[in-house]
Amino acid sequence: MRVLVAEDHTTLAARVAEGLRDAGMAVDVVHDGAATLDAAGHTAYDVIVLDRDLPAVHGDQVCRTLAAEGSARILMLTAAAGVDDRVDGLELGADDYLGKPFAFHELVARVRALCRRAPSAPPVVRRGDLTVDRARHRVTRGTRALSLTRKEFGVLELLIAADGGVVSAEELLEHVWDANVDPFSNIVSVTMARLRRKLGPPPLIETVVGKGYRM
Repeated sequence: MRVLVAEDHTTLAARVAEGLRDAGMAVDVVHDGAATLDAAGHTAYDVIVLDRDLPAVHGDQVCRTLAAEGSARILMLTAAAGVDDRVDGLELGADDYLGKPFAFHELVARVRALCRRAPSAPPVVRRGDLTVDRARHRVTRGTRALSLTRKEFGVLELLIAADGGVVSAEELLEHVWDANVDPFSNIVSVTMARLRRKLGPPPLIETVVGKGYRM
């Protein structure tokens, strides 16, 4: 799951990003509305945590623009948390609205719930004897529970969501890692090799030469 945090309060933005990363998400951070629109135009985010009072381009306009494009779920995060404010935010196109101050575990739960709303991503997915519980971040193969790192889980989650389609290394980098990753590293192939070892035989992931991977 890849998330964009758009928050002009740099300390709060850093804390939110750190907490979401601890919850297993790939997170990028921007601090104004123009940077939010630019980032969303270049990267396919699953969820955007959007502060309503952003500088440069106001959060309301950012929300309208992103909602019209329909590419990411929007969680509006703001100190204006009255009923009328929540209604306004939802009418702007936000998918959810959370007032400040907030309980962090609620923020994480809401972000995960927004990602699960997509019909192509049910909470529990089964492929043969493999079961992936996206809500609880649990993976089993047959009766064997697998201990996966956050990145391994993210790669597996994306492959399963493709439903037999090929997923390129570039797509894996875009959705599973954040903007700080070196695009020329071998991190995808290394993570894939570890994931295959943990999944065990018979092999579930196929390498499509020159194109990527599929399950």
